[in-house]
Amino acid sequence: MIPVTLGYMSIGEILPDALKDGHRPPNSFAGGTLDRAAEKRGDAEWVVSCRKNEEARVVPMWQSQNLVIGGDDEVGYDPILLEASAMRDLGVVDEEWIFLGLDNGRPVFTADITNPIDELPLGQFHDLNKIGAMLGQSEGSLLAYARAMIQWSNGQRFCGTCGGSTQPVHGGHVRRCGNQHCRTEHFPRTDPAIIVLVEDGDRCLLGRKEIWPAGVYSTLAGFVEPGESLSEAVIREVHEESGIEVDSVRYQSSQPWPFPASLMIGFYAIRVGGDLRIDGRELADARWFHRDELIARKEIGLRLPGRVSVSRRLIQGWLDDPK
Repeated sequence: MIPVTLGYMSIGEILPDALKDGHRPPNSFAGGTLDRAAEKRGDAEWVVSCRKNEEARVVPMWQSQNLVIGGDDEVGYDPILLEASAMRDLGVVDEEWIFLGLDNGRPVFTADITNPIDELPLGQFHDLNKIGAMLGQSEGSLLAYARAMIQWSNGQRFCGTCGGSTQPVHGGHVRRCGNQHCRTEHFPRTDPAIIVLVEDGDRCLLGRKEIWPAGVYSTLAGFVEPGESLSEAVIREVHEESGIEVDSVRYQSSQPWPFPASLMIGFYAIRVGGDLRIDGRELADARWFHRDELIARKEIGLRLPGRVSVSRRLIQGWLDDPK
């Protein structure tokens, strides 16, 4: 067991609730309340002072997992933030901490624990994708932010231009090549992907992949390609995966999706032609589902995507607004 001077706070103690009465709640992993203070990241002395701040807290990551306590079905999970001294006891040097932002002046960082961990005095590391639905809005947003930054940083240890090693600058939001003849700067990557519910009167189109659990169907999705608008990506992806032609593409909402580094952009679209066809590569199956089937889904063995996903919000929004 690694000796740890564990000083922690649950996120609920330092982050206010992002939601206000009368506003639609953001999607899971959105709705963050931290002041990212992006304009201050380039001030190296200021970042160092934040690391030395006794009030600073660090969101620990280990093998792409987040440290949390709880898990009871009634109370959900509560993320743990460690004091700076606890991170140092775990062997994580200050220079590798990534600045996330300020909470009422309190610096908040994230850092990856690379040493093997046999036991921690408090909490367990869990996959955010599996526990996201059991987190509060602010908690989920912060952990998604931390996960995305750590995964990006760990994948940019070497320069893609010359192969030289990189060092974190700008609070960890940039990794700069150490080769004096290169000095390329690498920035966090976010891959935009569309996700769409296709409507045809009282029916909607859902598909499934071979690897998914039995009975699970979801909305269609795919990455946006270079030189393509979002609406063009919707039209192309739907036709590629199902043979259906769509129009009247309208935006619904978006969601950070750090698995590993996507921004899911949700849409509705109307079928205008084409016949359903499945090539077996993109999708194992696709079907038109009537509203009544979705409402009675348990009776027919249909399972929808988890509530953490914007896909579920698209489906539920369609059910709640029959027009």
